[in-house]
Amino acid sequence: MEPSACPSLTKGELRYDFGDTAETTPLLMMYTLGHKFMPPSIHAGGLRYHGMSPDGEPCPKAGFDGSPGIPPDQVFEQATLFAQTEGIVPAPESAHAIAAVAEEAIKARDGGPKSACFCSISPDMGCST
Repeated sequence: MEPSACPSLTKGELRYDFGDTAETTPLLMMYTLGHKFMPPSIHAGGLRYHGMSPDGEPCPKAGFDGSPGIPPDQVFEQATLFAQTEGIVPAPESAHAIAAVAEEAIKARDGGPKSACFCSISPDMGCST
């Protein structure tokens, strides 16, 4: 799962780009939306970054589609529910994984697969499952 507002893996290009908008970093190989990309102002902290490590490249090859599908308001709604029921306040990055697994749980309730699991890692470190 990646944020719908910054879908660098699914909508970005694998190429060299700057790591910052001031163009002061060395060029880095990454999936990028372009260093001039500006996400919506409502979008959360670390999830505003325009690029993702090329370590994410095996994800599509392994069958993970990296769907950017869940908008920020739904992500934070699920994070709030998770905090209220589990007593853990998730970081925005983890909240995306929580929202994705909540979507899968709803599908299971409606006749889909009966189990779901999630593991949240930083978006620039590759796949989240």
